[in-house]
Amino acid sequence: MIVIGSGIGGLVTATQLAAKGAKVLVLESYIIPGGSSGYFERGGYRFDVGASMIFGFGDKGTTNLLTRALEAVDVTLETIPDPVQIHYHLPNDLKLRVHRDYEKFLQELITRFPQEEKGIRKFYDQCWKVFNCLNSMELLSLEEPRYLMRVFFQEPGSCLGLVQYLPQNVGDIAKRYINDPELLKFIDIECYCWSVVPADLTPMINAGMVFSDRHYGGINYPKGGVGQIAIKLVEGLEKFGGQIQYKARVKQIILENGIAVGVELIDGKVYRGKRIVSNATRWDTFGKLIPSDSIPKAEKKWRERYQKSPSFLSLHLGVEASVLPPETDCHHIIVENWDKMEEPEGTIFVSIPTLLDPSLAPVGYHIVHAFTPSWIDDWQKLPEFEYEAKKEQAAGRIIDRLEILFPGLDAGLDYMEVGTARSHRRFLNRQDGTYGPIPAYKLKGLLGMPFNRTSIRGLYCVGDSTFPGQGLNAVAFSGFACAHRVAVDLGL
Repeated sequence: MIVIGSGIGGLVTATQLAAKGAKVLVLESYIIPGGSSGYFERGGYRFDVGASMIFGFGDKGTTNLLTRALEAVDVTLETIPDPVQIHYHLPNDLKLRVHRDYEKFLQELITRFPQEEKGIRKFYDQCWKVFNCLNSMELLSLEEPRYLMRVFFQEPGSCLGLVQYLPQNVGDIAKRYINDPELLKFIDIECYCWSVVPADLTPMINAGMVFSDRHYGGINYPKGGVGQIAIKLVEGLEKFGGQIQYKARVKQIILENGIAVGVELIDGKVYRGKRIVSNATRWDTFGKLIPSDSIPKAEKKWRERYQKSPSFLSLHLGVEASVLPPETDCHHIIVENWDKMEEPEGTIFVSIPTLLDPSLAPVGYHIVHAFTPSWIDDWQKLPEFEYEAKKEQAAGRIIDRLEILFPGLDAGLDYMEVGTARSHRRFLNRQDGTYGPIPAYKLKGLLGMPFNRTSIRGLYCVGDSTFPGQGLNAVAFSGFACAHRVAVDLGL
């Protein structure tokens, strides 16, 4: 079978199937694996392409999907626990830390909103109910009837609990228990920081996983950088007889009598497989790899429900260690104006992974990765000199805002590289550089999100365009589900 793309969703699918005895070929257009979870090296720094806030590396329960994915192919990866998931810097001098210790986090929140203590506990209790349901069952394909029956008979209460939350969004539940508008805005940014939409548009199932696992399994950073996850999965893939081919850009998926039977590369090479799995976005899969005149009705309907999220403007900085104040946390989110939270450059995300793993930078220096939503329309059709000048101006705006947290940042810069939506499109092969799909309007929780099978026989999708959506642990879930569905279809 063939997997197009070596993002984490594609690699988990590939490794799971290789471990079951399937013959697997992964085709990756770039020179290293990982996609948005890859890395690059410059001047002694090893930068993560994306964020360094990683779920799924816990050592208990069933939601530790990255740990389980590595174990399935007999590889391991050392991780470093992060005591604070996020340090928020919000309007009205609202500064909050989401501590790994659950009660410590609640107490910090309650101290700021004492009148909402009961509501705070009730809301996050609802998140724990979702998480506990997920954490009590093996997470595989919801498209496979025998699996669903088995899980239902093993954990009927958990299944019924999840069914209750499937059509619900976070905002609806938060408003049942919380009245303070500023606290509801905090719930919005709690969702926005990983779903890129506020609470009213964020599925409760996803929030239950994220808001609880950060205290249960915790945020754990992979030693050597996020790129090590993909490297280790490739190691495991090859250990079990699978193959990965780099610089292998797929031109099209080959259809015969409406069935996906292989792929053609841009150099003309053809590979045939019993099943084809696309780790590209659905916009790239249906429209580029599948001709636009062959797009199934189901995919057109999906495009009515979901739209492309923004991309990001990314600053990869190497800075003198003296720039960071003592007790600086690894992850920060900055919003100065609630009304601009969803606008381009309205929210700044900051990761400083060298606070957890100093080996990623030269001695005496740190990595600061700052990124903010940005649309590709702002970067299109610019001559090279205008493009570079615009990048420099945008970087200057972000650095000026970061100086409030880290005085002397500009003076302490040792290295800077700026990436735009055009960079994401070019290197990550994602249409318009998008982070992934977001609801075009208010949907009923996760009920609009497609699973792995498509309307084209023999073709499956995996990654953030499939259930349960965006985030590293979410796409790992998608990989487990896709591999399970394919394995059943192949009789493995």
